[in-house]
This record gives sequence, structure tokens and C-alpha cells, in this order.
Amino acid sequence: MSRGAENKTSQVSQRARSVSPQKAAPQATTAAKRTKPKRAPATTLETTIAYRFSDTALLERALTHISALKGSRGRDASYQRLEFLGDHVLGLAISDMLFQEFPKANEGELSRRLADLVRRESCAEVARAIELGSAIRLGASESNSGGRLRTAILADVCESLIGAIFLDGGYKAAADFVERFWAERMRKPARPLRDPKTVLQEWAQAKGLPTPSYKEIERIGPHHDPEFRVAVALPQRDPAEGKGRSKRAAEQDAAAAMLAREGVRADRTDG
Repeated sequence: MSRGAENKTSQVSQRARSVSPQKAAPQATTAAKRTKPKRAPATTLETTIAYRFSDTALLERALTHISALKGSRGRDASYQRLEFLGDHVLGLAISDMLFQEFPKANEGELSRRLADLVRRESCAEVARAIELGSAIRLGASESNSGGRLRTAILADVCESLIGAIFLDGGYKAAADFVERFWAERMRKPARPLRDPKTVLQEWAQAKGLPTPSYKEIERIGPHHDPEFRVAVALPQRDPAEGKGRSKRAAEQDAAAAMLAREGVRADRTDG
């Protein structure tokens, strides 16, 4: 072998010996750590609802009220689109639950049960049960005015949470959430399945009276979360009043007040 070849071989061997295993190993370990980041602990809400989000950004958006957004961030960064999706997922999941639970119920009964379970007040009750209010991201003014306790906001965020679970984990995950928190309400309705307006109208007709008339007396509160006061009237009887977050809810409350005053149960029309 020539002297030049021997020198090159010696230089390569020296360079190889200069790279020690002790220095190479930590670099490989560091790279492995970068590819497998440690997952953050479950939030209190995730623990309560027994669901872990893979995409935590979805959960954050589901909890963000538009009042918490600043600058150029649009409505898409709030829960509003997820609320739209969650509303329809909730309806489908509960429809399936009702169909399975009440095999002898006709369409009318199933529809009444569905309407009771998906109404704003029912969604807000679930939101309170899982302490959703404390997790909502609100602007300062909305928070200071009691937004975390407001029925409308609680119901909307509850639906947006369902939408987020659907996108993150699929329909089964969303349906499991709905079953977990709506099944008991489905089996034991919190209110009569026949609404007070219908009962009052049927009772009035049985008495030979005209159809009850409803009149809005007052509307208070901000545009996005109003409260209505409505009176219902029948001939030869004093009007009865009711309140609600929607005009229909106030009418139902007024009808229930008149039925109670006349001694008529809301689940029957005789008397």
C-alpha cells in the first residue's frame, strides 16, 4: 500500500474514533422525545363528561362565546357553527333513543317526547349538571352580567360541545355522551308530555269557550337573550300571565298558570 493511501486510512480511523457512542445516544433520545410529546392532563370538564378530546382546539372553540373574541377573529372561532351541528346530532341521537325505548309509541308521542328533551331548558339543565358554565370563555362584560348562568348560553354551549365531540370522536362518541346525560330525563320527563297551551285549548272547547287569546305584555333584556311576559285571556275569566325566554315559552307558562288557577291538571282536559 502506498504511503498516501496509508495516511488516508489513518485519518478516517481517527475521525471514526472521535464520534463516541456517549454523544450520539442523547441526540437520538432527544429526537424520540420530540416525536412523542407528553399529553396534557384531562381538563375538569373532560373528566366530568368521561371523554378525552384528541383535538383540544375543538374543545376550546366549543366553549368560546363570541364576546371573548377580539380583533379580526370572526364568528367561526366561536361556538356558533358547532352549536348548529350539535343541535342536529342531539336530535338524531335522542330520536334513536326514543325509537328503541318506546316501541309502542306513535309518531305524535315520540315527537312530543323529542321536543321536550331537545328544548333549550333541557339542554341548559344538562349544562348545569356537568358544571359547564365555569368552563365557558366569555368576554368581561358578558361574564360580569351573569352569562355563565344564562339559560340561552348554557344551552347553546351544551349543543356546541356535542358537535365538537361528534367531529372529534364520531357519532358513537357523541351518542354515548347524549345517552349518559339524557337517558334518565327520557325515562322520567320533567314536565307533562301534553303542553299547557294544547290542554287549555281543549279544556276551553269542552266548556264551550272560544280559543284562548295570547298577548305580549312586555319584553325585557338584551336582544340576544330577551325575556317575554305574556297574558292569556278567556271570556268571563281573569287573564293569567306567564314569563319565558321565548314568546312561545311565555305563552306556555301563561296557559299553565290559568290551568292551575282553574284546577285543571296539564295532563288531562276534563274538570
